[in-house]
Amino acid sequence: MGLWQRLAGRKAANPAAALYTAVVGIGREPDWYVAGAVPDTVDGRFDMIASVLALVMLRLEAEPTPAAAAASARLTECFVEDMDGQLRQFGVGDVIVGKRVGKIMGLVGGRLAAYREGLNGAASLEDALVRNLYRGVDPGEAAVTHVAARLRALHGELAKVELDALMAGRLSA
Repeated sequence: MGLWQRLAGRKAANPAAALYTAVVGIGREPDWYVAGAVPDTVDGRFDMIASVLALVMLRLEAEPTPAAAAASARLTECFVEDMDGQLRQFGVGDVIVGKRVGKIMGLVGGRLAAYREGLNGAASLEDALVRNLYRGVDPGEAAVTHVAARLRALHGELAKVELDALMAGRLSA
């Protein structure tokens, strides 16, 4: 943010805002909560958005360029800003917000590792989903299979999208 923007109280638009909006949009699609049996709760919605976010970050990680690294950093900033605002809306005070956001980022990091292994065949994506998305409560084979198939399909679509289109919020080719 430039000096004038800081003095005027205006914040520069984050170039990853459209991408983050698309991530949230996919994470809120009703199909995850109906056919996928993801709990339609604050925690369930967070877990689903974090799962989609993890896939997008894996896509950015797969493109080892400075532009992709910058995009990943900007996307992370959008997520942190959103989580900060959400926590404050729930009445979490300033002293605690930073700790909670740190914990949230740890949860996303755990998903990145688990989903990376699950998507490349080094481990079971379905097991990773039960641990991370469903928080250890198995919703049944049909639900886990449904979510795993959708996430694999999204992962495949993301791989086809050029970085500029991705940053514009397009998550499929």
